[in-house]
Amino acid sequence: MSLIPDNVSKFDNVFDVLKERGFIEQTTHDEEIREMLGKEKILFYIGFDPTADSLHVGHFIQIIIMMYMQKYGHNPIVLIGGGTTLVGDPSGRTDMRQMMDKDTILKNGELFKNHFNKFLDFDEGFSYTGTDSPVMEGKATKKPDPEKAIYVNNYTWLSDLNYVEFIREIGKHFSVNNMLRAECFKQRLEKGLSFLEFNYMLMQSYDFMVMARDIDCKMQCGGNDQWSNIISGVDLTRRHTGKQVYGMTFSLLTTSEGVKMGKTQKGALWLDPNRTTPYEFYQYWRNVDDADVNKCLRMLTFLPMEEVNALSALKDEEINRAKEMLAFEVTKLVHGEKEATKAQEGARAAFKGEGDLSNIPKVTMNKASFTEGMGIVTLIKEAGLVQSNSEGFRTIEQGGLMMNGEKVENSKLTVTLSDFKDNRLMLQKGKKTFKIVELNSN
Repeated sequence: MSLIPDNVSKFDNVFDVLKERGFIEQTTHDEEIREMLGKEKILFYIGFDPTADSLHVGHFIQIIIMMYMQKYGHNPIVLIGGGTTLVGDPSGRTDMRQMMDKDTILKNGELFKNHFNKFLDFDEGFSYTGTDSPVMEGKATKKPDPEKAIYVNNYTWLSDLNYVEFIREIGKHFSVNNMLRAECFKQRLEKGLSFLEFNYMLMQSYDFMVMARDIDCKMQCGGNDQWSNIISGVDLTRRHTGKQVYGMTFSLLTTSEGVKMGKTQKGALWLDPNRTTPYEFYQYWRNVDDADVNKCLRMLTFLPMEEVNALSALKDEEINRAKEMLAFEVTKLVHGEKEATKAQEGARAAFKGEGDLSNIPKVTMNKASFTEGMGIVTLIKEAGLVQSNSEGFRTIEQGGLMMNGEKVENSKLTVTLSDFKDNRLMLQKGKKTFKIVELNSN
């Protein structure tokens, strides 16, 4: 099932492949992990807390890691954090996460599977429920088939734990002084860290220990913001079971200026097409800064490195060819080739006057609303191009709005039916965002 071509790399050890693509940030045992991944086929896990009903592009990096690991013969464990989401991970946050109810969390976890099933090959006959006691082993139905991925949900072993037993058996291995020095807690101490969140490190560490003990999971992977939690899990597993396990973190997807990528005007860049359309998804990657093209091609596509380097070396207007390739390849991977082609045609129609205008995002409005006219700021707000009137006025004053290919210079312009051609009007905000307003007869 692998979506990764055989010529993706000249290396045959996945550690070297991940290094070549620039993924690996930190490891607990560099040489030992490289040797293990070259000689053995291991089970490893990455956790995903279902805090929303869709994965976003930040999660997608972790999925790509799993795809590489599976391509080279290893077994990915997708851990759905049904239990840990009830507490909330403080890593990388300046405030406490909003509390979520159990039913929503579990439903989100099931929705996550729709994404994972597109990218990984799962052993459908495997299940593992864990145990509600830290001193008892959980049972799996079988050993996972070679090179197959498996699902687990930590709600099954965290939800019914006896708190006193957990603190006695697991909490005794943790030093509060060491925990307070961890990056995931340090940045929160001034503004306040709840005791609820303080338990998160114990729970994630316990996840690792449980899976190492019961199904021989040998490594935990995650974003670099998870380093403190991962090394705590390695330490707990050694102390409680005597097993040696390993940790590896990966670079977060950031711009050349160190800002997290994947944020849009509407929020996160979601993998669900109902939350971020394939066109919007394509446009995001088509418009990355020149300095970020190489990183995005390396980390988000499976083009061979020779092609990545050749594309990202293009200069001036030529670099747009590389951006088109990036946008098409990433959109194809997430949404399929048909949607990627439609998104590309829509982008060319908007920017170059080529292709099919029907692929550009649209909003339908009542024809009667324009009989006497509608203010341009009201229009772009209702069309979803701006969030507020003040943003609308500011956009126009800064020369950032086009209507039917002409710059809008008057923020008090009234848009009437005469501005529409075939009941359509094209709006453009900045260089990246297009919206077609279509009229109905109501």
